[in-house]
Amino acid sequence: MGGNERIEDALKGKTMQVYLYLLREGKASGVREIQKALGFSSPSIAHHHLEKLISLGIVEKDSYDRYVLVRKVDVGILGSFVNIAGIALPRFGFYAAFFSVISLAYILSNISFLDIYAIIGTAGSAAVFWFETVRLLRRSPF
Repeated sequence: MGGNERIEDALKGKTMQVYLYLLREGKASGVREIQKALGFSSPSIAHHHLEKLISLGIVEKDSYDRYVLVRKVDVGILGSFVNIAGIALPRFGFYAAFFSVISLAYILSNISFLDIYAIIGTAGSAAVFWFETVRLLRRSPF
């Protein structure tokens, strides 16, 4: 089994919750802090999943015994998101915005002689990408 398949198999359930918490926070966190934030019944549950992440090479312990994310992984639905300044944005959103701007610019610059095929191509592409963006946001683990 390859590295990515191993990570994909391990990043499920509570392990994924711990990973997403560390990804969202963007800073080192302690076991009790993670346990409380995620509503785990005991710190040992958080510790178990943190150790799992350490064994995968995704998390490390710092000198203060806090856990820090050292590697981001794109498995499953996470591959469809881009993390910018701690905010997870769907990749399709960038394409949707691009085609929306192109469509609008075309319409505004050619208002007197519009080509229906150009409008269908650009606006249609924008609509499809906006649809996929909304679908991803609904399924978002963030």
